[in-house]
Amino acid sequence: PDDDFIVAFTDKQLQRNQVAAETRRRVLLAGAISTLSIMSPSWMPTPLPARAEGGQPAKDEEEEGVVGAIKSLLDPNEKTKSGKLLPKAYLKSAREVVKTLRESLQEDPKDNAKFRRNADAAKESIREYLGNWRGQEKESYVEIEKAIRALASFYSKAGPSAALPESVKSAILDDLKTAEEFL
Repeated sequence: PDDDFIVAFTDKQLQRNQVAAETRRRVLLAGAISTLSIMSPSWMPTPLPARAEGGQPAKDEEEEGVVGAIKSLLDPNEKTKSGKLLPKAYLKSAREVVKTLRESLQEDPKDNAKFRRNADAAKESIREYLGNWRGQEKESYVEIEKAIRALASFYSKAGPSAALPESVKSAILDDLKTAEEFL
């Protein structure tokens, strides 16, 4: 009797999983179709760009258009300037850290309110970045971590309200520039 219950329970669970999978497929298909209808105002086919005989389409040409846009929406990765494929979420977080940290370093420390606001934004983006991506082996991560460590090292030695020397600031900005090249 217990075995019959387990089999029946397993069958019901399997049916639920199959229904859920089918529902997900339908939702994704409906989303792709609605995206396609929004992106393409008319369903008329557009002529392909002309190219020399025997020529292969360029990679950029292949990824243009509606198909490329849908692929971009559904693909969790993005190609960087350096040609690597990295998660879009990682790139967004890393770019935010580079941007906010650079802004806080370039801010005039004499305007205390604005300086604090930028520094707080940088701290928050750094916390989020390290919390989500700590220990990555990406070149950009190594450079960003190097910049963060240099900043932390300075403030741990000099105190939280010390003025950042130009040499430390330029070294950090160089690390951020290098990291940005990998993004």
